[in-house]
Amino acid sequence: MKYSENQPGLKARLAHVAIAASSAAAVLTVGVSAVTAMPATAQDLASDVAQALQLRLPRTPIDEIACDRFGPWCEVVSGETLFYIDKSARYLLVGRLYDMEERRDVTASRLLELNPDLIAAGAARAKPSANENAAAASAPVAEKVDLSTLPAEGAIHWGNKKGPKLVIFSDFQCGYCRRLVDELGKAGVLVEERPISILGSQSRRLAETVICASNPASALHQAYEGALDPSGASCAETRGLDANEAFARANGFAGTPVIVRSSDGAVLHGYRDAATLREFARPAKEQRK
Repeated sequence: MKYSENQPGLKARLAHVAIAASSAAAVLTVGVSAVTAMPATAQDLASDVAQALQLRLPRTPIDEIACDRFGPWCEVVSGETLFYIDKSARYLLVGRLYDMEERRDVTASRLLELNPDLIAAGAARAKPSANENAAAASAPVAEKVDLSTLPAEGAIHWGNKKGPKLVIFSDFQCGYCRRLVDELGKAGVLVEERPISILGSQSRRLAETVICASNPASALHQAYEGALDPSGASCAETRGLDANEAFARANGFAGTPVIVRSSDGAVLHGYRDAATLREFARPAKEQRK
């Protein structure tokens, strides 16, 4: 089921709705009765939610609505953007949806399905072929990877030089990646960080700026603190970023952070605390039974 309308971007429209709160309040009451009485099918529900959205956000292009995937939420596709609305069409969520059982960023996975090239958003990068895009969208999530296929370029090293090494695939705009930095420091491990652009072109520019800096480790921490100007510098090392992103696609990394044990390529997806990281970094044969 598709609904489309050529109008401005979602972010600006939502900001306009927030600013004009007094007039929006009247608009938001329209159409609620049509949705609160639950329809017999998910298709009927999506149709009613679409009608309510057209009344409440008339300038928002609605390309697709699915109400049978994520519990109480309907997924709404608007151009290259995803957002979620509850089945009463009252509460709207703009953000990331996580599956806590599968430890998976379902928003990132869905965005990758809609636009397989999103993970490698650099303008200078040649777009993958249609076959590569199809493979990226369907790649199974690897539990173990071969790090030997990655080049030296594209890596930033920091942390305890005498500690066991973890390879981290990250995005400098990812909140959980920022939290992970502190835990990696506490864990006393050597970190090989490999940026991938899960969150779009701004992430790619940040990654290029970090990798081309005179002190990439220092620039990395500035990027996480929001203190680095994303100039999108150009240098030979940016080729390594393309390799990072190709590796991520091939191994089904649809979200960040991804943590890989250097000794054997074992993979953990998502944020972990220092104690877990310290134990995971040890060779498998030395870990507690």
